[in-house]
Amino acid sequence: MSIEQLTASQRKIMTEQGEVLGSSYGWPGGQYCAIHTDRGIIGCGLYDCGVATHFGIAVAIARGTPEQPLREPEDLLSARVADVSEAASAMGIEVGMTGQDALRRMLEPN
Repeated sequence: MSIEQLTASQRKIMTEQGEVLGSSYGWPGGQYCAIHTDRGIIGCGLYDCGVATHFGIAVAIARGTPEQPLREPEDLLSARVADVSEAASAMGIEVGMTGQDALRRMLEPN
């Protein structure tokens, strides 16, 4: 594999709730993406909520499918949350809500 086959992107994304940082990474046969806020992360299935809970980080996980992979951070907004860390749960983020709804909760004022 050559470096030309690898992709990496970070960019500011304006959402209804405010500005967030989106990231995506790809290589032949795989990819992952995330939305980073100052209060936590909405990410793909690569992230681990058990580790996030151990460190007190708010993480909401969405999982793609072969038909609907999560390649770009914007893909996370319409995906369904499949797992949450304890800190994310304390914000009111729940399994089954959309990434957009999770982001709304994550960006609500404390």
